[in-house]
Amino acid sequence: MADTKENPRGGQELVTKEGKTSIADEVVAKIVAIATKEIEGVYEMGTLGLGDTITGMAQRAAKTGQGHQGVHVEVGEREVAADVKVVVEYGVSIPQLAVAIRRNIINRVSTMTGLTVKEVNVDVSSLHFAEEVKEKDREAAVPRVS
Repeated sequence: MADTKENPRGGQELVTKEGKTSIADEVVAKIVAIATKEIEGVYEMGTLGLGDTITGMAQRAAKTGQGHQGVHVEVGEREVAADVKVVVEYGVSIPQLAVAIRRNIINRVSTMTGLTVKEVNVDVSSLHFAEEVKEKDREAAVPRVS
């Protein structure tokens, strides 16, 4: 049977008789981001706040850290906790959407990494109105001067 151990580089190691597999925290964060975006009704990922925005920019510049807008993960030896921030399409049931997001993240992370998802916190930061986009497109199409 496989056993997991903490990797000093911030990832995970799956140890078997045949060898070990390391999974970086960044990989788990990418899986969480993609699993969230797969759910119909999620317009886009949000930011987790000014501090996270500044940290994310610094991490992307240094090419380190999670660098996934709207996603924060904590990866332990065998468990994962995830926080996601999303912008939701207007008219979608937010409680049902949150259940779908949690279910998809748990399924994807468990299947792809073998880790157990302990907790998924969903923060809805805004609503997206399709009419606003159409209105902005119309305004942009009309020339201001002739």
